Amino acid sequence: MSKNITIDGKTIPFEEGQTIMDAAMAADVYIPHLCHQPEFTPHGSCKLCTVNVNGRNCTACTFPAMDGQEVLSETQELIDDRKKITQMLFVEGNHFCMSCEKTGNCQLQAVAYHLNMLDNHFPLFYPDRKVDASHAEVMIDHNRCIFCALCVRASQQTDGKNVFALSGRGIHKHLIVNAESGLLKDTDVDVNDQAVHICPTGAILVKRTGYQVPIGERIYDHQQIDQVALASEHPKHGK
Repeated sequence: MSKNITIDGKTIPFEEGQTIMDAAMAADVYIPHLCHQPEFTPHGSCKLCTVNVNGRNCTACTFPAMDGQEVLSETQELIDDRKKITQMLFVEGNHFCMSCEKTGNCQLQAVAYHLNMLDNHFPLFYPDRKVDASHAEVMIDHNRCIFCALCVRASQQTDGKNVFALSGRGIHKHLIVNAESGLLKDTDVDVNDQAVHICPTGAILVKRTGYQVPIGERIYDHQQIDQVALASEHPKHGK
């Protein structure tokens, strides 16, 4: 007998061990997210995928699907909360889309468009964050880091290394690298590592590759992030 949950009234089948996010994506139901990638251990840090399950709020990427669950994702309250979270992500860093190489390819920017975020709402923090350009091929712009820990998980779980980590809490949280000097050049990171290419913003970039794809021809210039996310879950849909 198949097991099912409902998401906003739609019946969604799931397999044992799947999370609500897994089941939703497999059924072409998009739940906004930034820190989630299905191949990595769920992190639940961005909170964008918060849904209401039987009256209780939880993150869809970490909460297991269980038979009979009634999940609400597209309520106005949850949509408003996601917009506020996205606004806070923009103001706590230094995200200037007009001058960023990642514009058009940035998931944070694309989520903001998806949520119809028209302004920052909150005062900008303008934190004093550094750029680490010490490595010959890879750079870190800490101004754009949203602490999703995707690079941390990719380095550990795919690359078999331990290059990145998050340190500190709250406003003092920051991305660090595994080197006594604190510089990327003194780590064993390689330009081909998945950790280098997984960043959803422009925090980790490969040098000398900027603007090879012109603005207007980038991933999210012609597609919404929900279309891209669901196509990646089902590659045949993107053909």
